[in-house]
Amino acid sequence: MNTIDPTPARFARSYRADLHIHSRYSRATSPACTLEGLHHWAQLKGVAVVGTGDFTHPAWFAELKKKLVPSAPGLYQLRPRAAAAANVAVPAACRAAVHFALTAEISSIYKRDGRVRKIHSLVLAPDLESVARINRRLAAIGNIHSDGRPILGLDPRDLLDILLEANPACALIPAHIWTPWFALLGSKSGFDGLEACFGDRTDAIFAVETGLSSDPPMNGRVSSLDAVALVSNSDLHSPANLGRNANLFFGAPDYFVMLNGLRHKNPAVCGGTIDLFPEAGKYHLDGHRACDFCCTPDESRHLGDRCPRCGEPLVLGVLHRVLALADRPEGFRPPSALPCTHIIPLPELLGEGLDAGPNTKKVQQAYQRLLSACGPELDILLNVPVTQVEPHGPPRLAEALRRLRAEQVRRQGGYDGLYGTITVLDA
Repeated sequence: MNTIDPTPARFARSYRADLHIHSRYSRATSPACTLEGLHHWAQLKGVAVVGTGDFTHPAWFAELKKKLVPSAPGLYQLRPRAAAAANVAVPAACRAAVHFALTAEISSIYKRDGRVRKIHSLVLAPDLESVARINRRLAAIGNIHSDGRPILGLDPRDLLDILLEANPACALIPAHIWTPWFALLGSKSGFDGLEACFGDRTDAIFAVETGLSSDPPMNGRVSSLDAVALVSNSDLHSPANLGRNANLFFGAPDYFVMLNGLRHKNPAVCGGTIDLFPEAGKYHLDGHRACDFCCTPDESRHLGDRCPRCGEPLVLGVLHRVLALADRPEGFRPPSALPCTHIIPLPELLGEGLDAGPNTKKVQQAYQRLLSACGPELDILLNVPVTQVEPHGPPRLAEALRRLRAEQVRRQGGYDGLYGTITVLDA
């Protein structure tokens, strides 16, 4: 595996990576989830490295082989003609190189210790040849043709072995580890720790994905996670959601440096995560969507974890599960913790100021004007001085940005599959 160049010049630049995404071959995804669409939106968002997602799907893998060429160690880019066509509608202020990392998500449904386990894994590979070897192994185990995220009766520990046999530089990152239904630490079908799942292979797991309903500060309350890096990704089903959760790295884009930096939680390589507020996730609080009821974990316990309106069991959310495994107080920060910065997507900020939905014509026009004047969305949210943004946005945007950067927000947590809401102008 490549080693990290320790010279200061190596880390003179930074970039963002969103490694967990889906193609149009996954269920319930936008037809815009093409390589060209991802390339286009990566520039609008300010994301330099994008996962391909779904490399196990034969049709998508054929597209990857046809349309991608190597661009950096372990990374790929669109062929020049395709990239040029995708760049036509990208404002000049947002134009930037886009690299693709070869990634996929595997849904494992299997039995262990007398229980059905349902665990999702993000898998990464450094080259198309390794992907071809992985796909041949997985095709012999189950159906990889019907969905971009295949469902296999495969223990993640065995999946890890398949990956490392294909190429020692492959990696497995447990996906959205807290969600109730399909996660390593999920309350419905997971485990209480990494070692319970991976046993003597636990040392090969160097990172876990926090998911949309938790963030690194919440995960810091569970000491068993200190051994791994925490990563955040969008898990998008539409390219417009690219970068809603992402990771910051220093240096030039490089697959091997990224993964080695995460393996060692090296702050010279890893700059931490960019996260939605966890209350925005659709499994943060406990509740029962059918009855329009949600509550905190303390309230759930008083209710015997049952809905007071219909008597059915509540869907216990991520916060409930974190508290069940927490062995540290709220606000505890592990010494090795990397930075975490929270955002609200720019269309939502604009929509709040304009009193309009984020997908309305009025908001989308304001969005395009801002990107043309000030650069990519994540730069506007995080880095561009408010005084430079103010002349190009609606009257209340500057105040909204100031409050967001100070985390002066009002939070209504999501529950039982319903996204939460985060607002700033009424905070």
